[in-house]
Amino acid sequence: MKRLFAAIPIKPSQGFIDTYAELQKTLKHERITWVSSNNMHLTLKFFGETDERKIPSIAEALKNGTSLIPSFSLLFHKTGTFGSRYNPKVIWLGAEEQPILNKLAEQVKVELENIGFEYDRQNFVPHLTLGRIRNVIDKELFQQVMNDFRDEFLLEQEITVLCLYESVLTPKGPIYTRLQTVDLKQQ
Repeated sequence: MKRLFAAIPIKPSQGFIDTYAELQKTLKHERITWVSSNNMHLTLKFFGETDERKIPSIAEALKNGTSLIPSFSLLFHKTGTFGSRYNPKVIWLGAEEQPILNKLAEQVKVELENIGFEYDRQNFVPHLTLGRIRNVIDKELFQQVMNDFRDEFLLEQEITVLCLYESVLTPKGPIYTRLQTVDLKQQ
């Protein structure tokens, strides 16, 4: 069994990395597990523990789902949190509404459903996870920092591939390994 997910890899700019480091420094007193800037990705499908024998069919479904999707540019901006204001769970950076991204996500869901993976009925909220919140000590300060950084991030990325990853959880954080890379259609 392998813990798998399909995602778009993101290579952060230096400006993003600098702003991200400043956010981490500002919230250093809180218990947050930060995602390494080397591990940034936009998840389209989380499979969880999956039989290794399904990897070839998953890779084929991803290839089919991307076959008509051209490469595109995606803008990330505006931070937010998942969870309630008083019990936040995740700090994220949202992607600008992009119809081609929504089409890609939909095509991938349909192709995966065709090979037996349950169609994900949740609304697709394209984002980069920046940190997983373990505990917020000073909720008022946390909210102030989040408001201060709301519009500080800006990352534009050319999206050209979709990848199938294996995630191995370790005490120092997850280790991601690309198992398959599928190119989007070149324009």
